[in-house]
Amino acid sequence: MSETEARRTGTLRARAEIDLDALRGNVRRLRELAPGAALMAVVKADAYGHGAPACARAAVEAGATWLGTATPQEALALRAPEAGLPADVRIMCWLWTPGGPWREAVEAGLDVSVSGLWALEEVTRAAHAAGRSALVHLKADTGLGRSGCQPEDWAELVGAALRAERDGLVRIAGLWSHFACADEPGHPSIAAQLSRFREMVAYAEARGATPEVRHIANSPATLTLPESHFDLVRPGIALYGVSPSPELGSSADFGLRPAMTVSASLALVKKVPGGHGVSYGHHYVTPGPTTLGLVPLGYADGIPRHASSTGPVLVEGKWRTVAGRVAMDQFVVDLGGDMPPEGTEAVLFGPGDRGEPTAEDWAQAAGTIAYEIVTRIGPRVPRVYKNASA
Repeated sequence: MSETEARRTGTLRARAEIDLDALRGNVRRLRELAPGAALMAVVKADAYGHGAPACARAAVEAGATWLGTATPQEALALRAPEAGLPADVRIMCWLWTPGGPWREAVEAGLDVSVSGLWALEEVTRAAHAAGRSALVHLKADTGLGRSGCQPEDWAELVGAALRAERDGLVRIAGLWSHFACADEPGHPSIAAQLSRFREMVAYAEARGATPEVRHIANSPATLTLPESHFDLVRPGIALYGVSPSPELGSSADFGLRPAMTVSASLALVKKVPGGHGVSYGHHYVTPGPTTLGLVPLGYADGIPRHASSTGPVLVEGKWRTVAGRVAMDQFVVDLGGDMPPEGTEAVLFGPGDRGEPTAEDWAQAAGTIAYEIVTRIGPRVPRVYKNASA
């Protein structure tokens, strides 16, 4: 939804405003930090809750030449004409299961990840049926222990992929891996994974692989590990202006700006006496006469229930705290006697410019990470795009 459309619909119950200029600026900043590498904008999970098509377009406008998704369905949606993306932008997807839409991916010119022989076999069959080569990225498990080929199986996978390439069924477009602890400065696994990645890449190249790109750098590695940039970096959360780890630095420390602001209109403001229970279980009881404000957002909208009694909200320039439990559709804040009118804006989080909480503040309140805070904002909260035109 654009700003103009939002104005036409009047005051929204709630909204997630996405500043696309902030996203473009973040892409440019990340390109500055990795000047020798191409940039893949990771827009999986609906661009971490920000809206994949709009964010993908903005990222490409700012210089991203690759897009990354988890599932093939996400990638195919971006390849569709209605997504409005250039036909030549590369789109990679990596979370495959047997029987996936391999042929559709091959025909759409997607780059696909292969972690084992079963996947290579399925994609080569799809390529044969489609009558064109598949673009594959062989993934090495260098220590994360999720997807990726184990070092002891690497020779078999590389050999099979090279044979398929000679047969014209695949092109080995990339060799890649993923860090386990890049967000923990000095963790010994970082150096170990880099060393293992170099070894596995060298093995494949010595046997004839000529990948376009070698890549391992996620957001924290893009920000702090220039030796990991290789040919391509894959920032995700940093695109949206959120620091991947407070230990590494804040968004501002890295020159990034949060793109999402979540707010709602107070649905009710009322006076209550002292000793009044608030929300389910009465885990909050008013300490004296006060006013309560009803915020029409709840865990069905992605507001974490774990932030009950701790989540911060800005109302009329003052920080308030969730009073009692977050319910499915709503929660309450204690306004301390103030009487703002119904419809007053309650800001849950944003860049912090107006003194409002940030996604990191909510992450600390809920005992989680900021990734989860922005990604879980649900579809009942309309996305309103600011600065949609570059």
